[in-house]
Amino acid sequence: MATKDEVLKALSTCIEPELHKDIVTLGMVQNLVVEAGVVTFDYVLTTPACPLKGMMQLEAEEAIKKVAGVKSVKINMTASVKKDARLENILPPGIKNLIAVAAGKGGVGKSTVASNLAVSLALDGARVGLMDADIYGPNQPQMMGVSGYKPMADADNKIQPAENYGVKVMSMGFLMDPDAPVIWRGPMLHGAITQFLKDVKWGELDYLILDLPPGTGDVQLTLCQTVPIAGSVIVTTPQSIALSDVRKAVAMFKKLNVPILGAIENMSGFVCPHCSKESKIFAEGSAAALKKNWGIDLLGAIPLDPKIGQASEDGKPIVLSHPDSAPAKALREAARKVAAQVSIRNATVKPLEIKLVKA
Repeated sequence: MATKDEVLKALSTCIEPELHKDIVTLGMVQNLVVEAGVVTFDYVLTTPACPLKGMMQLEAEEAIKKVAGVKSVKINMTASVKKDARLENILPPGIKNLIAVAAGKGGVGKSTVASNLAVSLALDGARVGLMDADIYGPNQPQMMGVSGYKPMADADNKIQPAENYGVKVMSMGFLMDPDAPVIWRGPMLHGAITQFLKDVKWGELDYLILDLPPGTGDVQLTLCQTVPIAGSVIVTTPQSIALSDVRKAVAMFKKLNVPILGAIENMSGFVCPHCSKESKIFAEGSAAALKKNWGIDLLGAIPLDPKIGQASEDGKPIVLSHPDSAPAKALREAARKVAAQVSIRNATVKPLEIKLVKA
């Protein structure tokens, strides 16, 4: 009959495609039992949003079936998100990874992308929070369907965030008159962002998505200097003028030692609501320009579809309201690629390699 050592040897031929090491060495094979020709084990991925989950399971099954004496294979696909080691003893407690969603300019759909990324990760089984750090234009309450929420402090003087679609949400939009302008200087912005990190009861989260304001200002500086950010996702559109603003965001994050996980191109093409065909209405070639000029990989290209805007207005992100649409599928795939990039970074970057930059 097959032995445990033989099964482990077979599984050691399975290479994790992102980390380029075998799954046994990486500790991804756990609770292995070989009994009467039946092999069972837990396959522990680095994220529940793994984009190659199905392929990896199939590869492991095929490898085990080659072992003499194996009659059947039962694999429990699970996940354990690794914590950014630099977050130890640093606020906010209980959060494993902070991911910034940024844009060099406004109007590119950054907040829409942020909300859909958060919901997509939650749909894949991750514990997710969404912090609306866009103080000047807090749109997440409406986009996430929690615009009427009034935050309250508990007995520990911690603010309870709103929650919808499996995502915890905190926004300045909960605390301010929606018709009043935000005319704040740097210290006031710093105080608000720090309170969102310190005094909100986020609980245990695999990912906290930070929806940043457009551009390169005080909020970005405060966040990058206060907490270690696992990486940033830059949202852009295909126009050359939008790409020219990307370089400013790239330069800011590099100066602040924040890794860039990749870019998401929004409005990559127009999807006709009548025939469902996609037409390119902006210039093409942004993916090549991102790679050539800044070494940034494209994580996803989201087509322009009227349903996206309507979903945001209705407070139900398109990955939920129209899950089979082209934009929803592209956003789900982009979220998985973001999670994969965070896993790669956590497995390869040492805690002391990146330090917070002080102005």
